[in-house]
Amino acid sequence: MNYYENCRLCPRNCGVNRKKGIGFCGQSDKLYAARASLHMWEEPCISGTNGSGTVFFTGCNLRCVYCQNRQIAAEGIGFEITSKRLAEIFLAQQERGAHNINLVTPTHYAPHIIEALDMVRGKSLKIPVLYNCGGYESEKTLKMLDGYVDIYMPDFKYMDRAVAKKYSNAEDYPEIAKAAIDEMVSQTGKCVFDENGIIKKGVIARHLVLPSYMENSMRVIEYLHKTYGQKIYISIMSQYTPMPYVKDYPEINRTVTEAEYDEVINYAVEIGVENAFVQEGAAASESFIPIFDGEGIVNKR
Repeated sequence: MNYYENCRLCPRNCGVNRKKGIGFCGQSDKLYAARASLHMWEEPCISGTNGSGTVFFTGCNLRCVYCQNRQIAAEGIGFEITSKRLAEIFLAQQERGAHNINLVTPTHYAPHIIEALDMVRGKSLKIPVLYNCGGYESEKTLKMLDGYVDIYMPDFKYMDRAVAKKYSNAEDYPEIAKAAIDEMVSQTGKCVFDENGIIKKGVIARHLVLPSYMENSMRVIEYLHKTYGQKIYISIMSQYTPMPYVKDYPEINRTVTEAEYDEVINYAVEIGVENAFVQEGAAASESFIPIFDGEGIVNKR
């Protein structure tokens, strides 16, 4: 896979030969994944009644200090598999009744994913493919995925460059995410749902509300609404969980208060956002953090 020899798959453009070393994402040219299971806690149109067929990949092109999936994103937890095995995992998720194949943090493995989908897409695999990413995406890589991905679910974390630099080491995040989401929307068009309310095609942009940063959240929501109107859905999330390693960042070393979240939601309503998902009640819980034990990835006898 030549894409890994001078890797430019993400906006880091680190140019590392991943056949001989590792990129900014922490990964070589080998494919690693940590868990494949039915996930019931995504947005209702994704999890539905049967669950979303998540596949959690190892590595990440962001370095979010508050990352809840740090074990796989930065610590390398995962199991080496082949593209053929990945294709088998997709079919196994479908057999379990998953509404979709949910690729979690997939960017740095795009060539492997395309190879796996070529084996089954439009053949034995009949359910939609969902690309669940951090929003820090290369337009060139997204264009490679055109025709392979039915649903994009990117984060849009920041409109403030200083905040993006401080918490994710990605000062250019706002402009990168804007261009990436524009490409995603151009590929999928307006959201389409089946008769049961399960999404089949489209873009859901997620925004995790951070404590102390209501203005950043409101700017993100305002941009998405003004740019795309009712073409996309916005998922406004309150589930921020302060992990032990944010102790050096006291301003985010706590959960989001009800008043803070309400302020963001009220602003969204005020500017006319209609296509949105919100989280009610005490959503901040470590129950959102899966156990990365190789379930569904390795063949356990």
